[in-house]
Formats: sequence, C-alpha cells, structure tokens
Amino acid sequence: MKSVLIKLFLTCCLTTTIISCTQEKKKRVLNFPDTNLAAENLIPKPLQMIPTNGGFALDKFTAIYTSQNATGYEEVGQFLAKKIKAKTDLDVQVNVDEIPGREGVIYINQSDSLELETPEAYQIYITSDSVILNSNSAAGAFRGIQTLRQLIPEVSSDTLAEYPVWTIPTGKIVDSPNFEYRGSMLDVARHFFSVEEVKKYIDILAYYKYNVLHLHLTDDQGWRIEIKSWPKLTEVGGSTEVGGESGGFYTQEEYKEIVAYAAEHHITIVPEVDMPGHTNAASVSYPFLNGNGKTPKLYEGTHVGFSTFDTRKDTVYAFINDVVREITELSPGPYFHVGGDESHVTKKKDYIYFMDKVVDIVKQYNKIPIGWDELATANVDSTSIAQYWGSKENAEIAVKKGMKIIMSPAKKAYLDMEYDTESKFGLHWAAYIPTDSAYVWSPEAYDGIPLENILGVEAPLWSETISDISEAEYLAFPRAIGYSELSWSTEENRNWENYKVRLANQAPYLERMNVQYYPSPLIDWKKSKNTFEEIKKD
Repeated sequence: MKSVLIKLFLTCCLTTTIISCTQEKKKRVLNFPDTNLAAENLIPKPLQMIPTNGGFALDKFTAIYTSQNATGYEEVGQFLAKKIKAKTDLDVQVNVDEIPGREGVIYINQSDSLELETPEAYQIYITSDSVILNSNSAAGAFRGIQTLRQLIPEVSSDTLAEYPVWTIPTGKIVDSPNFEYRGSMLDVARHFFSVEEVKKYIDILAYYKYNVLHLHLTDDQGWRIEIKSWPKLTEVGGSTEVGGESGGFYTQEEYKEIVAYAAEHHITIVPEVDMPGHTNAASVSYPFLNGNGKTPKLYEGTHVGFSTFDTRKDTVYAFINDVVREITELSPGPYFHVGGDESHVTKKKDYIYFMDKVVDIVKQYNKIPIGWDELATANVDSTSIAQYWGSKENAEIAVKKGMKIIMSPAKKAYLDMEYDTESKFGLHWAAYIPTDSAYVWSPEAYDGIPLENILGVEAPLWSETISDISEAEYLAFPRAIGYSELSWSTEENRNWENYKVRLANQAPYLERMNVQYYPSPLIDWKKSKNTFEEIKKD
C-alpha cells in the first residue's frame, strides 16, 4: 500500500512539474506572513499539533485528490469540496484528469503507516504547496476533513494575490478519538422533528466529530416510526405530542433517508423503542399491550412512570419481535436501544422477565442491545450495554457484569437541563448545567466507573419543554460542542480557559448554519448576529 501511494504521489508531483513548465504562466509566488498552526478554532482539540509557521493557499487553483481504490475516499473528497464551496464560494475540483499547473493540492490518502492505528485516527501534513491527509479508513479521513474545515479562515486575504486566498497554517496534526462512541440523543417522541431538521442536527454533530445519533422514537406521547405490520402505531400513537399538537412520524422511507444521510456523515443511527414503560402511545394504539390495568388514552402531558406493557402475554412479544425486525432491517448500525427506564408500575420480577426476553429478541436480529442503566438489574451479561443516566448503583452492577457503559449522567450530560434560573426552556430536576459545568467534568473518572468499562459519552436532548428545532438548538448548543471534546480529546488536552476561547470562535460557523444557540455570558462570543435570544427580541 505504501509503495502504491508513494508512486501516486511522485507521479502527481512529476505531472505538476511538466504542466507548470509547459504553461506560459509562471508558478505563483505568495509571500505569506508567519501563520501559526494553533487550536484557536479547533473543537475538539487534536491530540498533537506541530506548527511550521507558513501558509497553504486555498484558492481557485486548489484541487483535491483522493485514493482511488479505497472505499469511501472519493466521497470524502467530494464532501470537502462541497463544504469549501459553501464557505468560500470556491469550486474545488476532485480527482480531475490533470493536476492544475499551479501549486495547491489537497491529498486524501488511505495509509497503513499512521502513528496511530485506531479506525478514526488521521494525520495531516500541511506545507506551502500541499495538504496531505492520511488515514486508514474513510471514517478517519472524514474526521480529518472536519479539522481542515475549521482551519479555513472566515475571510480571504486581499493582499496575497489579485484573487481571493484563504490561508491555512502549515504544520502537522496527529489525532485520534479518546472514546469510540461519541453520541447525542434526540427525543422525537415528546415533540416531533422533521427529516430536514434531523439532517441539520446531523450536519452540526458531524462538524464536531460525533459518530452516533440516538433517536428516541417512542414514548407515552408519541410513536414516531412506521411499522407496516402494526399500522395503528403511527395512525393513532403518532397523532399527538406534548401540548396537543398534531405530532407526526417517519415513514420507513423517511427513516431510511435519515439513516443514509447519517451514513454519509459517518454517523450511526441508534434507534430506541422504549419499553416496558414509556409505552402509552403503543398501548393506546393496541390496547392488548397494556399492563397497568387502566384504559389507555392519548397522552399529551409530561409525567413519567405510569405506563407498562403486559409482560406475561405471548402476543406482546410477538408484537415486539415484529417491531424489532422491521426497524433493524432499516438500521445497518450495530445497536438497538431497548429503553428500560422509569418503568415504575412494572413489578420488579416482571421487569426482569420482560427485559430478558426483549434482549434475546434483539440479539436474534444480530444487534447489540443498549438500555438505560436499569437494564443492568435484569439477567443480562457483558454482551449488552448500559447507558448510565441516573443510578450509580445500577452502573456498578453493570461493571460487575463486565458490561460496557455509555456515560450520560443527567447531572452533567443532559442537554434538556436549564442553563440557569433564567433559561427559557428546559428542566432542572437533575441540575442547572451552565456551559462551564457541562465541560468541566471527566467522563473517564465520573462516579468511579472504571475506564475500561466506558464505551463513550452521549448527550441526550429530551424534548418535553421545546416545540421546534430552534428551541432544541438553544438547549443543545453550545453544550453539545463541549461534549464533543469530552468524547474525542484526551483528558490532559482539555482545559476550560483554553476551551472557552476556542468556543467563542465557533460563533461564525453557528451563525452560518443558522443555529439558534444560547449565547452564554461566560463566553466572549465572536459573533455578529442571529443568536436565538436576539431573534426573539426582534
């Protein structure tokens, strides 16, 4: 592999030389001022950066070349070109027949000679005439181009040439994720979000190197995914949401569209069907499922813990088998989330019986079961994953069983918690979580959970108090940006004083994406307009 890449690189250089010599125009000479490769615009912070105090010119002569026989690499190059166009209006060509006769080539290569061997690791070498991004997988290349995107200045230079030039600082970057699982959850059950709104959320998560979006698809207030064998789930259970609005659901084709869009961004969709509690929407659609002894009715409130499936009916498990089968057929990722939280009216022995059977059903479809930390109290083993949200005791049970744990402690990682007493949306039953508190904690050491048991970090966004995507963005950002660094960067590379400067520099990107983020007063935002609160004032 290395010899092929070297031959390709030398051929490219030779071609560049020949074309340059045969053209009338001389090779460009740009006198860059000293440009320091620094992390001031980068989140999450890379593992290692070595500056060389020069500049690479991103301009109308720049082209992108990718490994040709490596799966996914050309798509990564096309993605980068599209994002460069959106930011700079430059039309950067990808894998054109001839390298331009002027300097300025971005190479995206598959390489088996990285200093780091993890699947998402990447290295970037930036010189005055080339950018070489090496990775051993397309996912690693995709993470690397997010770093390149953040290195592109917001404005071009008007002094280097007679045409616009965006100067990328030179140097070397070596980077690799701290955790393999880096996720956020979006609750589309309490309030429904459209396909386009979910895609926008994916766009932002990808920019900050997330690799998982967990969709909370069902709850008491709504069932949000079409199940062809049980059509009333969406006809009835999908007809409302918190507050009495009309709700909604994803057809299977729409869900596949979300899954495919996420895959283009190297993000895995984790579908969740919450059970045996949080099941009123299912039971009102098919009353035989109900196990709480009351006649189910459509529910538009926010209380939890009152619903349960009947855990002793074989027909309930036939229903669950159909649901899991249809959703897993649409979900190529390795995980299926079975919920399992706050099932307060389910007797303990019935809860254990139920979760054991559901976990077995999920495994029959070759998926890894994930459940909220209560799952650890059932008869599950190390092949299931516990998501720690509220109970240290449950997490400790999971550790004793050798289970992997996703860190989502509500006191630190819940995106629906209010920032402070003046927050417009959110709850505070777990804690107030201002921007600094969201960042200043260590998932590696939280509540004594051993590092070897931690699969990663997930920041859930529950939607009881929000009604549209702008309100969701207000709660998610900027805190979700900090969680990206807690998931990706090593603990020794994280520092609040350094981070808050880098966070301030994210304002232009958030504005360009029309993200209605909360302008935390703790941050000296480099903004111009369009924060959520300013729009609301208008």
